Amino acid sequence: MPVTLLIRPISAKAKPGVDSAATISNPATKAPRIRASLKHGSVIAQLRPLAQSQAVVHARLPAGRGAVAGALAAARSFVQRTGLGRDAAERLAIIVEEWVANVVEHGEPPAGSRIGLRLARGEGLIRITVTDAGRVFDPRTAAFGGPNIDRGGGAGLELMRAWSRVAAYGRRAGRNRLVLEMPLR
Repeated sequence: MPVTLLIRPISAKAKPGVDSAATISNPATKAPRIRASLKHGSVIAQLRPLAQSQAVVHARLPAGRGAVAGALAAARSFVQRTGLGRDAAERLAIIVEEWVANVVEHGEPPAGSRIGLRLARGEGLIRITVTDAGRVFDPRTAAFGGPNIDRGGGAGLELMRAWSRVAAYGRRAGRNRLVLEMPLR
């Protein structure tokens, strides 16, 4: 199956070795140039960091039983797109899982409502944005009473505080909006 590849210069002046869309669309000239670029890794080496640094994943999850699984699937997709290392990927998964589970279990979001999740890679960090229609809950002011041994939980908020910082929290039009920033160590 033929693949159309469009490459255009970033500036108005074409740089040596960068083909315009008109030139590369000629099938006779396309293959050797692509092979040469791939052989030297120049195109991939230049574009991979840009693509990874620009990666954003959005998810709208039903606020119910499947929300945590959906949030973790979105986090896995984000990890694959950004090439995060294992440590950062594991911390991200735990933060996302804990927060979405807390929204579902303690936030009492209305039936049929959605949880919004946005994961974006920034300069040296991952920005995690969660929106929900549950009860008001500002994690910056919430008191931690310690783990609940009987229930087997209670440490999630402290893990999130240890691995990320609350960049913003607000409530508008009946929805919470939390922005966490997780540093990439």
